[in-house]
Amino acid sequence: MNYAYFLGATLLAYLLGSLSFAVIVSRVSGLNDPRSYGSKNPGATNVLRSGNKSAAIATLLLDGLKGWLPVVLVKWFGADFGLGDGAVAAVALAAFVGHLYPVFFQFKGGKGVATAAGVLLGINGVLGLATLATFGIVVFFSRYVSLASMAAAVFAPFFYLLGDRAAWNVDKSIVLALVAIAALLVYRHRGNIGKLLKGTESKLGASKQGGKKPGQ
Repeated sequence: MNYAYFLGATLLAYLLGSLSFAVIVSRVSGLNDPRSYGSKNPGATNVLRSGNKSAAIATLLLDGLKGWLPVVLVKWFGADFGLGDGAVAAVALAAFVGHLYPVFFQFKGGKGVATAAGVLLGINGVLGLATLATFGIVVFFSRYVSLASMAAAVFAPFFYLLGDRAAWNVDKSIVLALVAIAALLVYRHRGNIGKLLKGTESKLGASKQGGKKPGQ
């Protein structure tokens, strides 16, 4: 392994992950900072509470893209620079951690659901789709985005291990990265866990307006 390229790729993945698109898209769209209303979480779900669906969709896609892009770039071109599955795992985790603790935004980031989805789709399309399906099923029946996010994250490492080893190239470093991502995502949802236990967690579709600037 070329450690210079390994460290460089990991650092670039973290910096890309540190772009808080919830904040960036909100500024471009003339909305209030998503950290100032609703759950105060800079993510697509909270941007949706502004009432601007286009901004929420843009945030969701861009947050997913920043998780997907570094993973697939290493998968596609990493071999030419001596980078293998260990580097895929490293950039995957780095991009996710960047979203949680962004250097460009005082290390105060989101909960990482969309970025984690992008990472999983980058590692393996079937893995990503299976995890997204789990999210969809749980959110459909419970209406709790937080519960669905945690369930999907926890199941992701198991889906990876259950896959066709010959086709998916199961690697221990990637398994460890997926476990770390799941643990961090659940940790970031600790406040939601408390609300779920108390029965006070907001369900999908509940409106908490506050994202529009005065006069809009």
